[in-house]
Amino acid sequence: MEDDNGAMTLAHWPLFDLVIRTPRLELREPTDPELAELADLAATGIHDPDEMPFSIPWTDVAAPALQRTSLQHWWGKRAAWHPDNWNFTGAVFVEGRPVGVQGATAQDFATLRAVKTGSWLGRAFQGQGLGAEMRAAIVHFVFAGLGAQVAYSGAWHDNERSMRVSRSLGYEENGITIELRRDRPDRMVNLRLDRAQWEARRRDDITISGLEACLPFFTGAGW
Repeated sequence: MEDDNGAMTLAHWPLFDLVIRTPRLELREPTDPELAELADLAATGIHDPDEMPFSIPWTDVAAPALQRTSLQHWWGKRAAWHPDNWNFTGAVFVEGRPVGVQGATAQDFATLRAVKTGSWLGRAFQGQGLGAEMRAAIVHFVFAGLGAQVAYSGAWHDNERSMRVSRSLGYEENGITIELRRDRPDRMVNLRLDRAQWEARRRDDITISGLEACLPFFTGAGW
């Protein structure tokens, strides 16, 4: 159900009340209407068609199939959520408008305390520093909120914009793997941010609200 402002108010799914805020944006679980907005945003373009920044070339799908498969993906991750294997779809909002996604995934988080992050931003909102800001928000959430010890990311060797964001936040290269990129082998640069590196750059202007009720979803305690 939704309240008068259209926000989800599911007592048994408190993730809708979880919000990470920075001075420039909010990161939170999107409602279904907001997921539809994100799907339409993705269909307008995220990158040059000649490029492929993602491991899975999901943006090669033409509309309206792109919107349908995006919704299926997000709904599927929500339905399959478990503390041993979770996928947080952090929709990025600027002045109330969804502009992209900054997600985090983990397996056996309660034991490993490790997460992997991934993101995309609508082309109209790129080049404004939002990529670094939303990554700062998600790493603050996993380290300060969830008690993570390490966060992993990755980028193709020629994705310099993504690499710059990672370096600015203290990530270090963590080896290169050969993976398929549009069915051809290419070099993926793996990146690692440990807790000490994050602490050295920790910001005091990022807040988390609604976390306490959500902790069992991430750690399993009380699930």
